Amino acid sequence: MSKTIRIGTRDSELALWQANIVKQQLENLGHKTELVPVKSTGDLVLDKPLYELGITGIFTRTLDIAMLNHDIDIAVHSLKDVPTVLPKGIVQAAVLKRGNVNDTLVFKNNEEFLGAKNAIVATGSLRRKAQWLNRFPTHTIVDLRGNVNSRLQKLDDNEDWNGAIFAAAGIGRIGIRPENAVNLDWMVPAPAQGAIMITALEEDEFVRSACAELNHKETEICTTIEREFLNKLEGGCTAPIGALANIKDEEVHFKGVLLSENGTKRIDVTRVEKLGKHENMAQFCADFIIERGGKRLMDTIKQSNKKTNIYSTKSLSEDQRLLFNEKVVSDSSDFIKISLNRIRPQILRSEIQNVIITSKNAVESLTTNYSALELQFKNIYCVGRRTKRLIEKKIGKVTHAENNAESLANYLVEFIEGTEVTYFCSDLRLDVLPTILAENHINVNEVEAYQTKFDGLKIDESVEGVMFYSPSTVESFVQKNKGEVIAFCIGEATAKEARKHFDDVRVAKVPTVESVIELVNEHYV
Repeated sequence: MSKTIRIGTRDSELALWQANIVKQQLENLGHKTELVPVKSTGDLVLDKPLYELGITGIFTRTLDIAMLNHDIDIAVHSLKDVPTVLPKGIVQAAVLKRGNVNDTLVFKNNEEFLGAKNAIVATGSLRRKAQWLNRFPTHTIVDLRGNVNSRLQKLDDNEDWNGAIFAAAGIGRIGIRPENAVNLDWMVPAPAQGAIMITALEEDEFVRSACAELNHKETEICTTIEREFLNKLEGGCTAPIGALANIKDEEVHFKGVLLSENGTKRIDVTRVEKLGKHENMAQFCADFIIERGGKRLMDTIKQSNKKTNIYSTKSLSEDQRLLFNEKVVSDSSDFIKISLNRIRPQILRSEIQNVIITSKNAVESLTTNYSALELQFKNIYCVGRRTKRLIEKKIGKVTHAENNAESLANYLVEFIEGTEVTYFCSDLRLDVLPTILAENHINVNEVEAYQTKFDGLKIDESVEGVMFYSPSTVESFVQKNKGEVIAFCIGEATAKEARKHFDDVRVAKVPTVESVIELVNEHYV
C-alpha cells in the first residue's frame, strides 16, 4: 500500500486553496493525501543552524523546517515567494500550470484618480511601488501588508486611499476579485508570479515521482528563466525586479526590468530565443541590465537597507563611493562650506616673488578675482598633487610641491629665494607652516583668500569611522559629535588635530581621497 503524502501548507485562505488543488490532482492520480497546516516553528528542533541549511524565505521557512523534520512530505508555495536557492536537501518537485500573471489594481469609486496629480495607492511590494512611481511620479505609495482578505479590508477602511495593487492570481483563485478591478498589463510581474510550486525532500524518490506527474513543462521553463534572471541580479524581495517569460510559436519571449526604489531609474531588457536554445537567456538578460548601470543600482539598493558604518566629512562622488569594499556602508556631506573673498588689487600690483597655496579653494579665489595674466608669480609653492594640477592649469608653473604643509615649510626654510612669502589662505588656519617659517626668519604675508564655515551635522551611532580631509573638518565634526570613532585622515596635519579628540587615528599613504578610501578598506578586509 502506497504511503499517504502529507501536504504542508500555511493556513491562510489562499495557501489552503493552493494546497487543496495539489491534493485534488494527486488524488486524481490515485495517491492518498493529507493536508497539514503548519502555523509555527517554535516547537521544531533542528540539529543544524538555519543558515547552514540555507533557510531564508520569510514565507517558506516554516514549511522548510517542517519538511526537514519529516513532519510533512511536500510543501505547496506561491513560486514567486520562494528564494531562488532552496535549502540543502529540498528540491523543486513540480510547478503547476500557471494562472494569471498580471498585477491588478483594485480601486475605489472609479479610475479617474489615474489622471490626477495627487493620489494614494497601497502596496507592500517594492517592485509594484517602483513601477507605479515610474509611471505616476506625483502619486503617494503607502505600505500594505497582510493576507489578501485583510489587505482588501484595509483598502475599504482607509477613506483617503484611491486603490491598492494585488496579484491577479491571488484574488482570483479564492473568488474575491472585486468588480472595480483592472489588470495592469503595463506592469512587469514578479518572477514566477501566478505559479504554484511543490517542494519535496531530495531523498524521497516516491514523493518526487508522484509530484513529477503534476509538472507543467511550459510553466517550468518560463519560471526557471525568470528566477535565474532574478538570481543573476542577486535580487530578492528587497529589490524592484520584474521578469516575465512566455512561449509562443516555438519561441521563448522574455522581458525584465530593474528599477530604483523610488522609480526614478529604470533599466529594461527584452529577448527572444528559439525554444531549446534558451539556456543562456537569463544570463544574457541579467548581464544586459548589469552593464547598463544595473550593478550600481543594485549596490545602491543593497546599501540603503544597511546601517552606515563610515562617514566622509567631504561629499564623495559616485565613482569614489564605488571604490569601497562590500563591507563598507558609506555616507557623506560637506562639513566645511567655503566662501571666496575678494582679493584687493593692491596685493598684485607688482610681481610677487614667492607664493604659497595649500588648497584648491585658494586657487579658485585667485582665478575668480583675476585672470592668469594678472597673476604674475615668480615662484609658486603648493601642497598636494591635485592643487598643483589646478594651479598649472589656471595660473602657471609650480616651482615645488609637497604632500603636506609642514613638509613644504621645511623645504622652504632650506631652499627659498629671499626671505618673504605671500600665503593665500583661509580665515581658519590650523597648519604649522607660518609658525615654522617665522621661526626661521622668513616673513609671511597672509592674504585671506576664502572663508571657512563649519557646517557639520550629527551622525548616526552606527558609524564606526570618519574620514577627515583637513584640520577644519575635524573641528567641524567634534562641534556636533561626541564619542570615539576611528579617524581616517588625509595627511599628518589633519591627523595631528584628530589626535586631540580620538585615540585611533590613521593616516593615508598619499594625500588623496582615494588613498583615504583605501585606508578604510584595509580596516574592513
